[in-house]
Amino acid sequence: MSLFQPIPNAAADETRPLADRMRPRTLEEYAGQEHLIGPGKPLRTQIERDDTGSLIFWGPPGTGKTTLAKIIAKMTKAEYIEFSAVLAGIKEIKQVMADAERARQYGTRTIVFIDEIHRFNKAQQDAFLPHVEKGNIRLIGATTENPSFEINSALLSRCRVYVLKPLGEDQIVSLLRRALTDRERGLGEANLTASDDVLRKIASYTSGDARSAYNVLEVAAGLAKPPLKPKSGLNGAPGHISEITADKSPAGEEITDDIVRDALQKRILLYDKTGEEHYNLISALHKSVRNSDPDAALYWLGRMLEAGEDPLYVARRVVRMAVEDIGLADPNALALSMAARDAVDFIGMPEGNLALAQAVVYLSVAPKSNALYTAYSDVLQDVEQTAADSVPLHLRNASTSLMKGLGYGRGYQYAHDVENKVADMQCHPDNLQDRVYYRPTSEGIEKRIRERLEEIRRKRSGTAEKPSIKKES
Repeated sequence: MSLFQPIPNAAADETRPLADRMRPRTLEEYAGQEHLIGPGKPLRTQIERDDTGSLIFWGPPGTGKTTLAKIIAKMTKAEYIEFSAVLAGIKEIKQVMADAERARQYGTRTIVFIDEIHRFNKAQQDAFLPHVEKGNIRLIGATTENPSFEINSALLSRCRVYVLKPLGEDQIVSLLRRALTDRERGLGEANLTASDDVLRKIASYTSGDARSAYNVLEVAAGLAKPPLKPKSGLNGAPGHISEITADKSPAGEEITDDIVRDALQKRILLYDKTGEEHYNLISALHKSVRNSDPDAALYWLGRMLEAGEDPLYVARRVVRMAVEDIGLADPNALALSMAARDAVDFIGMPEGNLALAQAVVYLSVAPKSNALYTAYSDVLQDVEQTAADSVPLHLRNASTSLMKGLGYGRGYQYAHDVENKVADMQCHPDNLQDRVYYRPTSEGIEKRIRERLEEIRRKRSGTAEKPSIKKES
């Protein structure tokens, strides 16, 4: 083959993954993100005016962040350089920045696209900053993580952040249908068919990720194609291996529900155990429990566990829910949560998921009270903001004669020796002697605790009714 032979059409190169071959080339082919690139929307207006500046695209995988960057480079006639935050270092960054600065002097603009920009450390991100400020490059970063936490504030302040949303099922189905019929870049030459229900199953199982949906369709297409067989040679002998062809049926093969099930193997769940989605889901679980919704709580629990979350992390958070949102309204909630944690630690998964499910449902239907949580928060505030007053002398132990001589323990009243078992004695430090922290609610056992506290206060103040003593006849 000559080195100067024309390069074949890259878009039709069947060795490339289907998701890459079907990558949209124009805004008209682009699916989703109408809130950004629909007519008159902010990003589209910037692109049409050739005034995009530096951008950060924040969204889940497979929503078109890389594709959008390539379309912008094409429409604005800029040089496109792609960095991977996993592979690039400071040396490579500086070299590209120097080339971009020289290109600018000749009137050429450069768009530098950084995939997974959140993986760049502070020094690497800082290396882009002066070139963004000078206008040597237009930076487009793609991230699945919250830019507020993962990107340097100096760099972030010079970029406009656009949030990309997961694609809807109808949009995914439309993309898959286009891939099945496209003879130039897709699977059209294979004459495959698939019902809308089958394509919708792929869409629902890939959680709005177009790339994953294309990958599943490509695997399913391979499973649906008929087996290859060699052409016959002389006297009916098998032909050369290069002559092996597919036994194509004029009507084409159908991608069935069973084939898709084999292609999927396991549902693709949008989750990152160290990223924002991790915190989003645990927040949803906690708030569902707090709102006494066991069905929602079970759903979010299942989402986390099936996506591979550490079950002991979930167990720790369940214990937190028991003490923060239920407390003494149902003391058994803490005991059950600790038992669930021990069960997960003892038997592991997947059996341990039922122990967590039991705890989550119990906490959801239990009476709720944050009185203890609020009380301790108020205590911490006083500890931080008030003087550390001395312990009253009558509460101190007089363990030596010197201490006793200094008044330690003087005036202490032993509660068991008092008629009502409650002494009228100050137990706060002097500067907080009237402070009340714990205010039990009327929920669950706390109702009885509140009544008991009211009784204790009456006894302490001496207003409690004294029991009558029967005289012997």
